[in-house]
Amino acid sequence: MELLRFTTAGSVDDGKSTLIGRLLYDSKSIFEDQLEAVKQASVSRGNEEVNLALLTDGLRAEREQGITIDVAYRYFATPKRKFIIADTPGHVQYTRNMVTGASTADLALIIVDARNGVVEQTVRHSCIASLLGIPYIAVCINKMDLVEFDMARFEEIKRQYLAMAENMEIRSQLFFIPISAKNGDNVVQQSSNMPWYEGHTLMHLLETVPIDHKCGDINEPVRLPVQYVIRPISDRFPDYRAYAGRLASGVLRVGDQVVVYPSGMSSTVKAIMQAEQSLEVAYAPQSVSVLLSDDIDISRGDIIVSAQGPRPCVEQTISMTCCWLNPEPMQLGKRYILKTATDERIAIVKNIDYRLDINSMQKEAGVTELAMNDIAHVTLRISSPLPFDSYRQNRTTGSLILIDPASFETICAGMVD
Repeated sequence: MELLRFTTAGSVDDGKSTLIGRLLYDSKSIFEDQLEAVKQASVSRGNEEVNLALLTDGLRAEREQGITIDVAYRYFATPKRKFIIADTPGHVQYTRNMVTGASTADLALIIVDARNGVVEQTVRHSCIASLLGIPYIAVCINKMDLVEFDMARFEEIKRQYLAMAENMEIRSQLFFIPISAKNGDNVVQQSSNMPWYEGHTLMHLLETVPIDHKCGDINEPVRLPVQYVIRPISDRFPDYRAYAGRLASGVLRVGDQVVVYPSGMSSTVKAIMQAEQSLEVAYAPQSVSVLLSDDIDISRGDIIVSAQGPRPCVEQTISMTCCWLNPEPMQLGKRYILKTATDERIAIVKNIDYRLDINSMQKEAGVTELAMNDIAHVTLRISSPLPFDSYRQNRTTGSLILIDPASFETICAGMVD
């Protein structure tokens, strides 16, 4: 069965957790004891009815405040597909959690309160979803029951969002669905309260939308970031040397000509192993060990690529779009740890090319530091040449994080141009 990863995003109290709870409930994907626990929690909190949001809000602080603080992952399946949901917070200070939840998603659900329309967090989350290369965005206009299921209000919010998306140059394909997560309108079942809506339900969209993988795509060029060099040095394996890692993209076969970056040395695939099983061919995203015909210097952080097709870039200066995740501001010239798929190096921020103003959609030049949740375009100088692809081509070899060398906190998420 196909697996669809999707994330929810939107402003606080737009109904993200309630929508996920409704999806799980109406698709019969929760157990009776789970439902009973939610019923008891709803009664203890004084709710007049079952609060389905409690199915995803697992932390005590979340239940007490009625908000989502951390990313909550939930798994369910229908006869057509399996799903992994990342329910992310709506508060501005938790935007970095949204980046985490959306980083592997195939589709983003942007929840909009029908009473409020498009607000700042709607814009911010839509921008992040587009920057992260999520191919599809479903704009769920929620709480339609509170605006009397008004078609004119739905169309007005749709126009607001489309205008914003055009200004932001959002590349994702957009879908618009009027829903009431509380009552289940157009979530799993078609709503009789909105006969004017002729589209499909949210569940139908989730079950039918194409799954586009730039990470783990067998149709993309071969990229194998080396995670570990296997060198047993034993009587059974006196000369054994294999390079283990997860195939980020492409198809690798025994006999293929390959090139290792950043050195540029070439060789031929002699064997492909998965545990003790010998393979003739490996497909992304399999984890395998590769033996080469030549003894060349390969270590953790190198990338094995096919000699046929596009090669990665190898540069010491790179530009990227990033989201700053730390309360301490980004500073020009400060040393950070740069981490890619399996590699770590030292990098400094050479220049902040511009910061994106979420409210005006203007690119602000002349910025010298970034605050938490700022989205910007920056230039990095790296301690040694780094092999990479653009994020649009490959999520694994085109993404990176910056780590504070003192606290070892992840402070920045970057998508390489």
